[in-house]
Amino acid sequence: MEQGFHWETYREPLIFLMTAGVVVPIFRRLRVSPVLGYLVAGALLGPSGIGKLAQTWPFLRAVTIGDVGRAAHIAEFGVVFLLFMIGLELSWDRLVRMRRLVFGLGAAQVAASTAILTLLIAVWLGLDLGPALLSGAALSMSSTAIVLPVLAERRRLNRAAGRASFAVLLFQDLMVAPLLFIIPLLESRGAPVSGLRLFWTWAPAVAALFTLVFGARVLLRPLFHLVAAAQSTELFVAASLLVVVGASVASAAAGLSMGLGAFVAGLLLAETEFRREIEVTIAPFQGLLLGLFFLSTGASLDISRVVQNPLTIFTVAFGLIAVKAALLYVLARLFRLGAPVAGEVALLLAPGGEFAFLMLGAAIAAHVVPSVEGVDLMIVVTLTMTAIPVLGAFAARVTSTRTKDEAQFAHLAPGAGIADNRVIIVGFGRVGRLVSDMLKGHEVPFVAIDGAAPLVAQAREQGIEAYWGDATRPAFLDRVGLATARALVVTMDAPQAVEQVVSAAHTARPELTIIARARDAVHATHLYELGVTDAIPETIEASLQLAEALLVDIGVPMGYVIASIHEKRDEYRKFLQPHGDRRREKRGIRMSTRVRDMNRAKPKKSDADQPAPNKP
Repeated sequence: MEQGFHWETYREPLIFLMTAGVVVPIFRRLRVSPVLGYLVAGALLGPSGIGKLAQTWPFLRAVTIGDVGRAAHIAEFGVVFLLFMIGLELSWDRLVRMRRLVFGLGAAQVAASTAILTLLIAVWLGLDLGPALLSGAALSMSSTAIVLPVLAERRRLNRAAGRASFAVLLFQDLMVAPLLFIIPLLESRGAPVSGLRLFWTWAPAVAALFTLVFGARVLLRPLFHLVAAAQSTELFVAASLLVVVGASVASAAAGLSMGLGAFVAGLLLAETEFRREIEVTIAPFQGLLLGLFFLSTGASLDISRVVQNPLTIFTVAFGLIAVKAALLYVLARLFRLGAPVAGEVALLLAPGGEFAFLMLGAAIAAHVVPSVEGVDLMIVVTLTMTAIPVLGAFAARVTSTRTKDEAQFAHLAPGAGIADNRVIIVGFGRVGRLVSDMLKGHEVPFVAIDGAAPLVAQAREQGIEAYWGDATRPAFLDRVGLATARALVVTMDAPQAVEQVVSAAHTARPELTIIARARDAVHATHLYELGVTDAIPETIEASLQLAEALLVDIGVPMGYVIASIHEKRDEYRKFLQPHGDRRREKRGIRMSTRVRDMNRAKPKKSDADQPAPNKP
């Protein structure tokens, strides 16, 4: 076996990790989008940046990205993972509800932009109708990989502009595969485009798509039930990655885009109880791979061509943004979006997108689009993509106030309605079930969480919104809506797990009402120290219920029994709480006083109505 260390093998991964660990935190410190940080770092470290200087000073090769193509294959998975997460957030039900924006505004944007840009490209580059049409369609796409993170970073993804942008981007993503099918038709220009030829071009891909959907629907849920039963975090991570990568590779093998396969897999998993845990598992991989995608995109920017012809390149880039922004603004207004929202959507979606690289690269490889013109168009797209964080910041500042469109599109937001003003029940065994029955009786909405897949599956069969996952992870609690929850009830029987959930929830929301099940008095005291509002010790509560049943059965009046039980419970609560916690002590005193006042206000029964107590 050959011995020795080869720096070239590890150079690109180390440069990427260096960028993620150093450059991005600096940009965050400067309150600049990390997306822009990756793009700038890629341009500086790429072959046309410091890499060009490495020809004179060889030592610079150690810190430059030499082969962009080698990193691009891995970087493509950044978009794949992003589309998978979009599918998880969407679900079939929300796709139906979004049909007006997706198949209305989205379709109108792609059609109008493609038509106008095709005409301009044919005039500017002198291309035939087919290549010009493909180039115009490529430039009509926007950047899902940059726009959504920019919106999320500024907390505008759930605003009206974010929802409308998401709908348009979704339609664009769905159109990538059909547009790629046009390339084989244009490749053999001499052959006529007949209906039979169109059928044989599209039929295998359509059949593959239906096979993918059917296979995923049949296999995915049983797979995750099997993995969940193993109670292994590593196995769950492996299964999640297998689904994303496997679906994307299967889609690519069938002639579809990799992103479409991942999107379909996410869409199908969005209806399962494993959705939230998968989101938490995939999120770190998505972030890293998206960073690698932005880094490789910046590295692919040929700065020398920009320097050679800056006026033309920047004019075309500015023209692309201006044309698409004007069209988007008019279309958004036609679809009854307010002027501020329409303006923000137009600015965010006007630049080019990552799928333009995929389409133009395939067209250049098939000799449909000339290489020189295709490379120039990709440079234009890259330049416009670097402007998205700046345009997003400007649009957010101009439209900082909420508009009437917010309520109209509130139900379309990714993650909308999850645990909004609901009670989160962590642990859905016998105790959790009883709590949920009481909440349903009082018409209080709730969402249930449990780590046992059979319990969650049974709850979902009964129409209860329940998710499988590890609630001790703060990221999971955030995914199920802790930020907007009304209260948190922890009914798990493992003391350590209860403490971890309470600690994570109290750290995230100190003002949240947290009710937790405690094993005994010592455990309850510790839970109070961690921040619970009320801790219910099993031993003490069982003793109080026994005493209540005994007193009633031997003839003591019910009102007196209830009052004494409440007073004793309050005494225990004050005893178990940490010393010096005056807020909870006062709350307990107020509850005790309220119970006594309620009982005094009740009319007393006459002695004849009272059951005679047993005499010794």
